[in-house]
Amino acid sequence: MLTESFKRVYWETTAGCNLRCIHCRRLDVLTKQSSEELSLSQAKSLIDDLAAMGKPVLILSGGEPLFRKDIFEISSYAKARGLGVGISTNGTLVNEEIARHLKDSGIHYGSISLDGAKAATHDIFRGKGNFDRAVRGAKHLMQAGIKVQVNFTVTKQNVQELAQMYEMARSLGAYALYLFLLVPVGCGVKLADSQMLDAQEVETWLKWAHQKDKEGPLPIKTICAPHYYRIESEAGRRGGEPSQDSRKGCLAGVHMCFISHKGDVFPCGYLPVSCGNIKETPLRKIWENSPVFKNLRDPDLLEGRCGACSYKLVCGGCRARAYYSHQDYLHEEPYCAYQPASAPA
Repeated sequence: MLTESFKRVYWETTAGCNLRCIHCRRLDVLTKQSSEELSLSQAKSLIDDLAAMGKPVLILSGGEPLFRKDIFEISSYAKARGLGVGISTNGTLVNEEIARHLKDSGIHYGSISLDGAKAATHDIFRGKGNFDRAVRGAKHLMQAGIKVQVNFTVTKQNVQELAQMYEMARSLGAYALYLFLLVPVGCGVKLADSQMLDAQEVETWLKWAHQKDKEGPLPIKTICAPHYYRIESEAGRRGGEPSQDSRKGCLAGVHMCFISHKGDVFPCGYLPVSCGNIKETPLRKIWENSPVFKNLRDPDLLEGRCGACSYKLVCGGCRARAYYSHQDYLHEEPYCAYQPASAPA
């Protein structure tokens, strides 16, 4: 059953946020909750659907999810229905009391974004003073017993601080460092030319991440960087054959989806191709019947170098960056240095 492959859903609980990050995937960040957001009753119906679909992990995101006054009730309801619940927050609004409420409401883990190992770098992306606020928020979450991962969006502006970021996340007590490759969407489109690493730079730093993850002790996960798993496969393969593992790279529409604050369903938060709306169609029907999802689950439909690549089963290429570059989510990943032998140069 398709629901058995449904592992994670990211729900944009609100478009409201207290920050105006220059690389935000949204363009229309709001200063308060919107009347178009899913209501509490609609949120509970969504959670009921998820509970009937194999109980994928629910990540409450935004915007800033703490903008929703009912976020604790939503989390408590999801926990009661048997879902694992996480929260993706910028951390700046998290004090001791909020951290305790989040823990009591069933939040198991949280992510905090730090886009520099130094305040001066982070604050370029997220505003003056927000590095210190985010670090305090992370500490409050951990003190409340919530596992915290540090998210780091890698750009030309901050890539030289990657090793420092690793040590900082480790010293904070984070359980993992998640490295995001910038995807040109929303505000990020304006940064594409100046801040995107080129394909060879991506290759270099993904190899660094693979080696650092092997050394430990802090786990590193790469996000929106599916070619990491080609590198991992190259490093660990036997007999010279590529890994034929199931998909580990781009999971959009394969093992996860994204639901906007309005109820629109997308393969991920960076691929702006709507597959339906849960206010009109049950999520299960969208997940099982959307032509977009069906296409993304068929590696034989991939085009260009991705279509010719022997690692397409494990990697899949970033479908969002393919869409950005070619307006075709099945086209090749544009920021990958690998040249398959059977692909045209």
